[in-house]
Amino acid sequence: MRARVRWARWMGAAALVTAAVGPARTQAPDPKPATGEARPAPAIGIAFEKYTLPNGLEVILHQDRAAPLVSVNVWYHVGSGDEVPGKSGFAHLFEHMMFQGTKHTGNDVHFPILQQIGASDVNGTTNSDRTNYYETVPSHQLETALWLESDRMGFLLDALTEESFKNQVDVVRNERRQRYDNVPYGQARFEVAKALYPEGHPYRYLTIGKHEDLTGASVDDVKAFFRQWYTPSNATLTVAGDFDLAATKALVEKWFGGLPTAPRAAAGPVPTPTLTETVKVEVPDPFAKLTQIQRTWIGPKMLSDESYPLDVLLDVLGSESWGRLSKRLVVKEGLCTSVRVGLDGRELSGEILVIAQLKPGADRKKVEKALDEEIARVQREPITEAELRRVVVANESSLVWGLEDLAARADQLQFFNHYAADPGYADKHLAKVRGVTVQAINEAAKTWLAKPYVQVTSVPAKAGEVPR
Repeated sequence: MRARVRWARWMGAAALVTAAVGPARTQAPDPKPATGEARPAPAIGIAFEKYTLPNGLEVILHQDRAAPLVSVNVWYHVGSGDEVPGKSGFAHLFEHMMFQGTKHTGNDVHFPILQQIGASDVNGTTNSDRTNYYETVPSHQLETALWLESDRMGFLLDALTEESFKNQVDVVRNERRQRYDNVPYGQARFEVAKALYPEGHPYRYLTIGKHEDLTGASVDDVKAFFRQWYTPSNATLTVAGDFDLAATKALVEKWFGGLPTAPRAAAGPVPTPTLTETVKVEVPDPFAKLTQIQRTWIGPKMLSDESYPLDVLLDVLGSESWGRLSKRLVVKEGLCTSVRVGLDGRELSGEILVIAQLKPGADRKKVEKALDEEIARVQREPITEAELRRVVVANESSLVWGLEDLAARADQLQFFNHYAADPGYADKHLAKVRGVTVQAINEAAKTWLAKPYVQVTSVPAKAGEVPR
């Protein structure tokens, strides 16, 4: 299972919704039609029905009879942002535990059962805000998928043993080694979080968790985590695809209706962190071949009004080939191999990221000076209408095309349900994207990019040198 981090536009909002008639190629509309009247922006949306079972489980149903497939997608509204000090990594650990086995299925048979019925796109992911599980199955196997999801929601603890628990702890720790500890620029991620967030803040430790917290966990700790967060009232089930509405409602009631009611867990308030001054850290990286500069600012929450103009601004800075930073550092001056810019929106707060990877022998001071100059320029001079239009049109087309995939459509319904409490938020979302103005972007630049930031510079380590 992989843990995915959603950048607000690149992933979180990148798979928007398709028109009811199906996806179509999006082109920049003419300012006015031949009649001279303003052409209304096309509405997009996805038909769905949302209801709640008596035990608190939210259900979202979306029919699409184009192919004999059904995507089943469950979001538990718990992520690493809900963890407490000393118990980091529990949310991701539980993602793994949910594939281990349940009372009625037996051990290590979740994947084999789905393989036998022809399932595809089977996985689970964890981020700071939620944990999800999904599979796409042939339409006539919908009940099998619902049974598997309901059994691990209601009967996972019955099959939990010390052996299975320790096995998954080892798997998660090995995943950390493979994807964080022993990869280029992996250490930089930990340094950024440590500098941005004070001790006790749930974002201080990455979703993967700390080795010592994972090894120090007990079966009782895991059971307590499950009972607190893995309840029907803290979950949303989405079924999307080729199914009969009445029959599917009956199946949902059959497999989930009998699970016990429990209050929905609530996380306590967490203040947004602030930096009083810019922090710069240099990290010797034994796995890196190229120097990398990463700047990170605290940003706005996911889908907040402040995030929309900022998101457009970051596209103007970082879009490949034509974005201001990319054009200057990669195309014109040839100092960098790539420049990535984005907003990692989350539930409590977001992160603004600028990551420049230098070419061998490139002057680091020149790169930092270019970053300073271009970031200062967008605060001083408004971007152009042409730049704004380019970003909006690119967003519209990519958002619509992103929903050709049935599983992505189910996940997008979940996304809007989680962050906006409305699975059908797509049209409001796109209206906010279309409504961004040059003035709002200029204000966003002055508001967010003028603040102190964390800069972590990863440099190829010398022989025998290790990260601190």
